[in-house]
Amino acid sequence: MTTRAAVADAFAPARGGLGLAQGVALYLASVLGTGLLVLPGLAAKVAGPASVVAVAAVTLLAIPLAGTFAALAARYPDPGGVASYARRALGPTAARATGYWFLFGVAAGGPVVAVLGARYIATIVGIDAGAVPLLALVFLAVPFGANLFGVRVTGWLQLALTGLLVGVVVLVLAVAAPAVRAESFQPFLPYGWGGVGTAIVMFVWAFAGWEVGTHISGEFASPRRTIPIATAVTLILSGAAYLALQVVTVGALGDRAGAGDVVLLDLARVGELDAAPFLIGAVAGIVAVGVLNVYLSAFAKLGASLASTGDIPRALARGVESGAVPRRALLFSGVLVLVYFAAAWATGFDLQPFILVHTASMVAIYVVGMIAAVRILPRRTFGHAMAVVATVLTAGLLVLAGAALVVPVVLAIAAVLVGVVRRRRRSGAPENRSAASR
Repeated sequence: MTTRAAVADAFAPARGGLGLAQGVALYLASVLGTGLLVLPGLAAKVAGPASVVAVAAVTLLAIPLAGTFAALAARYPDPGGVASYARRALGPTAARATGYWFLFGVAAGGPVVAVLGARYIATIVGIDAGAVPLLALVFLAVPFGANLFGVRVTGWLQLALTGLLVGVVVLVLAVAAPAVRAESFQPFLPYGWGGVGTAIVMFVWAFAGWEVGTHISGEFASPRRTIPIATAVTLILSGAAYLALQVVTVGALGDRAGAGDVVLLDLARVGELDAAPFLIGAVAGIVAVGVLNVYLSAFAKLGASLASTGDIPRALARGVESGAVPRRALLFSGVLVLVYFAAAWATGFDLQPFILVHTASMVAIYVVGMIAAVRILPRRTFGHAMAVVATVLTAGLLVLAGAALVVPVVLAIAAVLVGVVRRRRRSGAPENRSAASR
């Protein structure tokens, strides 16, 4: 089959599966995320004009990670995602721990996304801060409702959301670009290379999210063809979007680049865009709903997969098959996110602890996922080479995670204890039956 024919086939989802356009939309939502709203300004604040170097560097660093996950998802489509790869390479305990990290750890990011989107809109439109929790709950409810109809419905929803997001961002960049001035890039390194390093750490989290696609890989019509192409397209689009946004942010805003909390609104005002508040508010809503839409799909599929192996109650396993809707696991995931939301509300929406739980869990997942990839991907292939490089890079992230790794450690201990209990039950079952017969 020619390359052109392969791409055409990927765009036409056979048997009702996800096609390339939907795949790119889902991947973009998980990778761009809320970083699009806040990172350009934060990076400019810590690195100045050299923040553009940080974006370029992280785009290159993302290639091994994205390439490895694409190789895994294409070769082993499974709703268990990284947990299933860990099971193949490292055994059931590692798989259980990886699944717990994603389902119970990464889920802490749910209220963070919802609240950030709500705060962004409240700042722009002038909504009273007391309404932020209610608006955040709306952001949670919409993707949850969409996911009740399955990943294919959410795929079309995400395609529409991503199209709107890209359209608004391109519009803002277009109106602000004429204000870019060369002198805004001088001095280029006002905070030294240390500032660039800090900006790189920030943007690492912006380019996270590749593991989400592994959980819905079985929903693609042609995983072997579609997933690698969707990954490559997403890498190009996300890297180009962040780089262009960083260049225009620094060049058009100059010293004001890191002063405000709503960078997109500042850019729109520079370009004298009359509908700026409405459009940027729309971006915030699209980003929040889009990210939650993708992650809830992944949580539901992973939950059903973990239930099918007995790592969580087996009653949640219904819908684990490709094309089926895991509504019970989705409900379980929704309740879990709401528990985190209630905890955030009780602490006055101090989001930092939840961000740390989320990111530390992601780091743990990446490390185990890359080690598993090195062991199960065929040697002397592009995917295996990417896995070796990515393993080294993700191991370095463990140092950055630091004390936040306490939550993944606790979840890993829980995974070990569950395994011990299950083994004792299995070993004791024949004795119990024998005693009963006597």
